[in-house]
Amino acid sequence: MDLNIKRKSTKTVIKGSLVETYPHDLQMYKLPPTEEISLQEFETLALERLMLLRSLATATTLKGFRAFSDEWKEYVQNELRNQGLKYYAKLCEYTKHGTDADLQARKKDHIAHFILRLAYCRNEELRRWFVARELELFKMRFMTMNSEAVDAFFRLNNLSYTNISDEEKSGIISFLRESTAHQNIENMKFYKVKFYEVLDLVKFRKVFLSGGYAYIPHKDFVSVLSAQFRKHLRHSLAVACHHLGEIEQDERLVCLLKGLHQSYTGADYADTKAVVPIESLDSLSVKSYPLCMRQLHEQLRLSHHLKHGGRLQYGLFLKGIGVTLEDSLRFWREEFTKIMDLDNFEKQYSYYIRYNYGKEGSKRNYSPLSCLKIVNETVGPGDCHGCPYRHCDVSNLKNKLQGYGMDPQAISDIVDTAKKGHFQVACSKYFDSVNNVDLGLGINHPNQYFEESQKLLKGEIKVIKKEKGNIKKETIEDLEFDEDF
Repeated sequence: MDLNIKRKSTKTVIKGSLVETYPHDLQMYKLPPTEEISLQEFETLALERLMLLRSLATATTLKGFRAFSDEWKEYVQNELRNQGLKYYAKLCEYTKHGTDADLQARKKDHIAHFILRLAYCRNEELRRWFVARELELFKMRFMTMNSEAVDAFFRLNNLSYTNISDEEKSGIISFLRESTAHQNIENMKFYKVKFYEVLDLVKFRKVFLSGGYAYIPHKDFVSVLSAQFRKHLRHSLAVACHHLGEIEQDERLVCLLKGLHQSYTGADYADTKAVVPIESLDSLSVKSYPLCMRQLHEQLRLSHHLKHGGRLQYGLFLKGIGVTLEDSLRFWREEFTKIMDLDNFEKQYSYYIRYNYGKEGSKRNYSPLSCLKIVNETVGPGDCHGCPYRHCDVSNLKNKLQGYGMDPQAISDIVDTAKKGHFQVACSKYFDSVNNVDLGLGINHPNQYFEESQKLLKGEIKVIKKEKGNIKKETIEDLEFDEDF
C-alpha cells in the first residue's frame, strides 16, 4: 500500500507471490503492506473492516450474546453475509485451501487492518475500542482452527511451542478431563506453558496445573497468543500515532481517517420505493418514529417552525421514509404559512426542500442523517434537533418519556442507558418499550428504526409472547437464511 510517503524503515518488506505473502488465514500483522491501491479501494477496505468490527461489538453490547458462544459466532457470521462481507465470513471459518479467492481475502484483511490502525491510533479511547474488537476477531478466528492449522501458525510466526507427547498426555489424562471443558480431549493436542502465561485460565480454574506449568488444549491456546497480540497491537498503535504527521500532506486521507469512526456503514435510505402520505405523519410519529424525529414533528406542529438543523434532519428523514417532493413542499408550506405569508415561505424555505431532493444547487441525491451523524451534531440554545439521549437534559428526557405514558421501569432503563453514553442502545430500549417487545435491535439510523417498526406493525416480524418479559422474534429472512447460505 504505497501512500507516496518517504520515511526510514527498519522492517523487512514483504515480497513474493500472494501464496508466499499470505500462507495462512490468521495473521499477527507484524509487517505492513507495501503495494499501491487506489483511494477508492482504500476507503472501501476501511469501511468493510469497520463493518466487521462493529458486528462484533453489536453481538455483545446490543444483542447480549456471551462472547465466543455459538449464538455470538452465528450472529456475527450472519451479519457479515448480510452485509456482503462473505470473504470475512470465510476467513472466520478456517480453511487450508489456497485458492485465488482465499488469497485475495487474506490480502484485503491485511491491508484493511493497517488502514484502521491509522484511523484508531489518534487517542486512547479509539485505541481501546480498536484493540478490544481486533482481539475479539483474532480469538474467534484462532478458535476455529484445527490442530494442524495451529501448528502451521506457530511455525510461520516462529512461536516455539510444541505439544506434549502421547506418553506424557496418557499419564495425566484423568486430570485433563476434569480441568478441560472441551469434549473428545483424547484427540486434542495439549501444550505445556508456564502458568503465568495463562492467568485468565488459571483464575477461572479451566486448566490443569502441575509443577508451575499449565497444560492447555490447542483450542485454549488463544489465551497465550492474545496477550502477545494485544501487547504488539498497542505498541504498533503508539508507533502509528507518532508517524501520523507524515501523511498530513494528503488532505484526502486525513479527512477519511479522521471521520472513519463516525462513518455510517449501513443502508443510506436515499432512495425508497415506498410512498407515505403526509396525512399519516401524525399517527406514524407516535407508532414508528424514533424519539429524535418524534420530538421534531411535535415541535413543528406546536410552533409551526423549525430552525435549519431541525428542518434538515427531519426533512431528509421524511424523504427517506417515502414522502414525495410534492407532498414535502405541501407539508412544510401548510405549517409555516400558519405564522408567515406564502411569499415569505417560497422565498426563504422552499428552495432548501427542493435542494434536499436533488432538484436545486448541486442536485445531489442527499441521504437521511444516520445516528452517528445526529449524535455528533452541534446543538445550540433553542434547537430541538440532534439526539435526545445525548443532547437533552436528563430531567427533560425523563419528563418527555413520562408524558408519553411509558412504563416507569422502561423509562428508568432508557434514562440510565443514556446517562452512560450508550445513546443508540437507549434508542433500542425506547423501540422495545413503544412496541411492547424485546427485540434488542441495533439501531444505527432513524430510518432503520422506522423500517423495523413498520415491519413489526405489518406482521413481517412475528413476535410470540410466551409470558411477560419472555418474547421471541422470528423474521421471514431468518427462516430463509440457512437455505441461502
